[in-house]
Amino acid sequence: MRLRQQLLSPSGRPEAGTGGPWADARRSHEEPYDGAADQLVITRHLPLVTPFAGLIEHLYDAMFERHPYLRSLFPDSMEFQRVHLERAFWYLIEHLDRPREVADFCARLGRDHRKLGVQPVHFEVFERALAEALRRSAGARWTEEMEQAWLRMLRFAVAAMVDGAADALAEPPYWNGTVTAHELRGPDLAVLRVRTAEPFPYAAGQYTRLQSPLLPLTWRPYSIACAPRPDGELEFHVRRTGPGGVSDALVTRTRVGDPLRLGPAQGSMTLDGDPSRDVLIVAGGTGWATARALVEELSRRPLRRSTHLFIGARTLDELYDTAALSRLEKNCSWLRVVPVIGEGPGAADVASVADAVSRAADWSGHTAYVSGPPMMVTATVYGLTALALPPDRIHHDPVDGTLPPAGRPSPAGAPVAITGG
Repeated sequence: MRLRQQLLSPSGRPEAGTGGPWADARRSHEEPYDGAADQLVITRHLPLVTPFAGLIEHLYDAMFERHPYLRSLFPDSMEFQRVHLERAFWYLIEHLDRPREVADFCARLGRDHRKLGVQPVHFEVFERALAEALRRSAGARWTEEMEQAWLRMLRFAVAAMVDGAADALAEPPYWNGTVTAHELRGPDLAVLRVRTAEPFPYAAGQYTRLQSPLLPLTWRPYSIACAPRPDGELEFHVRRTGPGGVSDALVTRTRVGDPLRLGPAQGSMTLDGDPSRDVLIVAGGTGWATARALVEELSRRPLRRSTHLFIGARTLDELYDTAALSRLEKNCSWLRVVPVIGEGPGAADVASVADAVSRAADWSGHTAYVSGPPMMVTATVYGLTALALPPDRIHHDPVDGTLPPAGRPSPAGAPVAITGG
């Protein structure tokens, strides 16, 4: 509670008669919050501040103009931070009428953001910068009603982040790890094994964010490609997505013995405890990492559940982990593997896998797990929903929750995967 009180009163000196700039955040999180009312105000005037790229540009300008030292807390390239913040804004606005979901989402953010060294004063600075950015973006048509709706939304989110950080005080903000193996499986793909100095708690199907010393302050999410092992070693499948980023550093410039940092495990794509339901797993590209961890975990359980695994790739060569796949298929009589090989660029990533799954069987009685490139995940989830599989039994990897693509809101339930490549 002490951490929460500090964060909600960052100056330590409440404003006269108000209880401080974060008193409303405390009340909005602990008491019922009418997020639907603020959602109406915000969405009604959304054209004044969208596209969000301009708003975010003004926000960071305002922050760094008033507090230049804050720039040193961010990586050299701000592109990822801008996209991440844009998606977070869309998520908050779209889900504001469901405060419990927003609180859970932000609690996970708060737990994860401890690794960035966020201090109490930073929340107050961010609020002031956002208010200034909103006024700059909307100009003369901006009103006090609109500003207060945005700030109530922000304070509610921050209060939940603070709670998430406080609940995780017993665990470190990040874990120090060492690369114990680095194997290239293609020109742009590497399998890394990492051992942490302290036990790293996670469940099969979760992901973590990695930071390489080659790119300080820059964290990227990667699925953990194994169920928890007795020796504590972790495995990651990393595809290089372009020059200069974390994936480039991990694939082309990382060696055995190099240090890495790992953020807290995240994600809800873990196995449920219902042994009566069969399992459907759909994976594409390096989404196989999540699928492999889930199958390993299933193999350890006393009650075997019939499992179908659809794994997609553009070519046979892109099935980069065939030894592990063959071993699992051989040792697990309850597992049926269906490879789906595309015939052109992107084919298996999108239409081929989703179509193959939709045509194969009636999945309405199953629990499904989908991982891989975002378009493949989206197409598969939509296809399964159309086949009467309830959405609450379809699990997929999100960006700190289910976020819409940058620049526009998504239809209800549209997933955006982040750990498939």
